Amino acid sequence: MYRSEEDLVIGFNCLALAVLETESRLLAEGFMTTHNHKLVQTDCSDELVRKERYAYTRYFNSKYKRKGRLGEKKPFLLDVEGVFHTQTAANYVIKQGLHHGLASTPFEYAHCSANAFFRNELGKSFTPELLPECSRYNYLPHCCKLPVQYRMASNGLILREDIIDTAYVEEIYITPRNYLYQMNRLTDERMVNEQVKENGLPPVTLERIEKGVQGFDVRSALIFEQGRVDRKVLSDIELCRIIDESYLPRFLENGTIYDLPTEKRQSLGNTLWTDCKHAFDRYRTSPLSGRKTDAGQIRRCLAI
Repeated sequence: MYRSEEDLVIGFNCLALAVLETESRLLAEGFMTTHNHKLVQTDCSDELVRKERYAYTRYFNSKYKRKGRLGEKKPFLLDVEGVFHTQTAANYVIKQGLHHGLASTPFEYAHCSANAFFRNELGKSFTPELLPECSRYNYLPHCCKLPVQYRMASNGLILREDIIDTAYVEEIYITPRNYLYQMNRLTDERMVNEQVKENGLPPVTLERIEKGVQGFDVRSALIFEQGRVDRKVLSDIELCRIIDESYLPRFLENGTIYDLPTEKRQSLGNTLWTDCKHAFDRYRTSPLSGRKTDAGQIRRCLAI
């Protein structure tokens, strides 16, 4: 769903505008290349997701010359009630980059709300270079205008601290120390017991949060939770960039990966897989040198 850093930026902006349009309260979010998670207080969850999806799909299909629906037909919704349930859900949503093996701490992963809370106490109160108002339309859905009080960074991202209700979330975590503890806390039975004692409702767990995410492995996520990141493994964004810049031009002079017929995408995938296997030995100048991927990731980044 997101092939570049710009796509992730636009994806968050589409969510932010949907939150504003539906008068909802965004508490936390985390964007991955294949999906995103958000913790929201809203009276119209279906409408919020519809607005977000519609705006982003229009952008994505226009950019990549693609047609049709993007993502699953219906979103996965999980009702959360209670302080411990909400805190646990926020933990898992914020720690997306950690659980998917893309970062050694939640704060390292740029495409989540980890760095939006307790900014003064954690030494993160700086304001990035802002984009002039006249240029903001480049990073917004078609015909949408961002209210002037909401700021946009130079990379086009609406500042998370302007959209997210940080004060409400900070009350849930109570102190910066507890927030840091929760971001470094390993999943254990105590997290389940706290929720069960709270109100008897089913506890929020990693399995429930990630329900329906294709290829998600809880056992791997719990290993990644300890901060064990293999830096040689390509991220989806890196592999998509290599495909689009280094491999696609061999098959297509102009266009996107979606302009290639499926059989040619499969041929490109075979070439990519062969090059990857021999990158350590023969292709010293290859962008794949010293990096790792797998067949599932190649298929995903080739949209096959």
